[in-house]
Amino acid sequence: MHFPLWLLAGFWGLVSGSALLLGAAVGYFAHVPQRLIAAVMAFGSGVLISTLSLELMEEAYARGGFNASGLGFVGGAAAYTAANWLLARYGAKHRKRSGHQQAAERKEVKQGETDGNDAGDDNGMALAVGALLDGIPESIVIGLSMLAGGVVSTVAVAAIFLSNLPEGLSSAAGMKKAGRSARYVLLLWSGIALVSGVASWAGFTVFSHFSENVVAATTAVAAGAVLAMIADTMIPEAFEVAHNFTGLITVLGFLAAFYLSKLDKNDPNAPHLTEQPAPARPSAP
Repeated sequence: MHFPLWLLAGFWGLVSGSALLLGAAVGYFAHVPQRLIAAVMAFGSGVLISTLSLELMEEAYARGGFNASGLGFVGGAAAYTAANWLLARYGAKHRKRSGHQQAAERKEVKQGETDGNDAGDDNGMALAVGALLDGIPESIVIGLSMLAGGVVSTVAVAAIFLSNLPEGLSSAAGMKKAGRSARYVLLLWSGIALVSGVASWAGFTVFSHFSENVVAATTAVAAGAVLAMIADTMIPEAFEVAHNFTGLITVLGFLAAFYLSKLDKNDPNAPHLTEQPAPARPSAP
């Protein structure tokens, strides 16, 4: 049975987004040590860095050259940074922290000590918008990856899935310490998972009608936003607890995604999951 490509795009976005809900459930209901959360966050950072550098930016450059990919990359990072700065004023600066930072930030919001809130306010909506901001660029990439040949990039799906697990895990652990109910946390991440599917669907259906330069720039925008997100939210959480091991664990995540990207049977230098038979020797004349 053959499914429409737009449906497959939405499905794979939903698959990658479901990791957020899975991670959130584990982070909320299970007692996960903060060192483990930090280590998984560092690993996820490495996976994303590898994917955006070896997959996204290479694809953007091949489609539109340096101008489209470079401008899009910087533009995506600038847009994310501006939005993240605005959200921080409303109490969503520490939305991915697993410690007591979210609890302290929520208290400041309720007391009116943040720039964008009055006394008695809550930062629930800011947290939801922040979660959307973090998840949409990654999901759009999955849809864009299907534009070339109608086949999803399994590396992108796997990498985003692996990185979404620690994001949901860390954020939900911090939300629980901030007094958020299980209902709020699970509904929030269920909604983000669904939006991930919609964003992936949009990445395929909307941009299939645009030129190569527009697709290249959009891919680069997503890559720039993802890298800014890693630097602003994921690596600080990892370094907070893992300290000097953060770099090593991040490198291991990068290597894992690099390995996945090289599993190409048509490449003689690619790694293989099973040992390949040696080529037959030519018979003697």
